Amino acid sequence: MNKKVLIIEDDNDINDLVSSFLTKNGFVCKKAYSGTESLLYLKDDFDLFILDLMLPGMDGEKVIEEIRKVTSAPVLILSSKDSMDSKLALLRGGADDYMTKPFNLEELVARANILTKRIEKQNKNNISYKSLSLDPLNYQAFIDGNLLNLTKTEFKILELLISNPKQVFTKENLYEYCQGDYYLANDNSINVHISNLRKKVKKYTDEDYIETVWGIGFKLAWTYSHLNDGFFNLYDFFKLYISFINFFLILYL
Repeated sequence: MNKKVLIIEDDNDINDLVSSFLTKNGFVCKKAYSGTESLLYLKDDFDLFILDLMLPGMDGEKVIEEIRKVTSAPVLILSSKDSMDSKLALLRGGADDYMTKPFNLEELVARANILTKRIEKQNKNNISYKSLSLDPLNYQAFIDGNLLNLTKTEFKILELLISNPKQVFTKENLYEYCQGDYYLANDNSINVHISNLRKKVKKYTDEDYIETVWGIGFKLAWTYSHLNDGFFNLYDFFKLYISFINFFLILYL
């Protein structure tokens, strides 16, 4: 599959030149000519961003911040700024690579290939369920391309649930998996993490991802749309039935 690239460069000649050369080398390119225009395309699932820094509307540093809110796709900087301080500041601020102008087109293509292959390897390790995607290598989670700012513990809870969609986990199971330590009966931290997770997910979707199994613990939430996907079977129905029984016993006793 051809890799999609967004070229953000206000110089028409440079933008056209980069686009033409990348297209000849198998990339699919879209062009933006200002920082503000680039924001309109951030949810289009690009594999690579090639970014100038001196842009009208919004400078390149701000654009990187906006890119990192929605995707971990690599960012390659093309800039006339050649000081080491500038390069280091941008690499620390979210950029993945840096080339100074004037640049060699063959080298640009080589770097673009390296960056997109790296993200391709990462994507093979990603875990997805409904509109949620997890990147275990970077401890990042996305819903419909929106980055969730999760703690490491929150990420590991989601990772465990999605990797085992039919299993119910007790608070003890989750604590020991996330913390690597023994669970204390009066520890309420897992409940707090679950609550925070639900709030962060709710910001982007009304779908439930974590189901409370009364009297037992937590599991991945299923929906009727997954009846034919193997997420729901007689065993799940029995567990649901037991959960309702437990709920009414707690309510009326």
